[in-house]
Amino acid sequence: MSLLDYFRSSKKTTANTAKERLQIIVAHERRRRNSPDYLPQLERDILEVIRKYVDISPEDIAVSLEQRGDELSVLELNVTFPEDKR
Repeated sequence: MSLLDYFRSSKKTTANTAKERLQIIVAHERRRRNSPDYLPQLERDILEVIRKYVDISPEDIAVSLEQRGDELSVLELNVTFPEDKR
């Protein structure tokens, strides 16, 4: 599925939705398989700290480590915070 198809499609079938979700799960598992052993614990620790201030679930946090060459590693942290209900 290309990026343009995503914006063009107005109605999604159940099969398409299931296929997209499966692709996300497979990509997520591949990322975890290639990550260092300490990343799951790091993710849990970050979740605990953020939960002191905001109520979020484990699905709202994604931690990844990317190797760029021999000397550079990039740690990426994505946190989805709930919308402010003012």
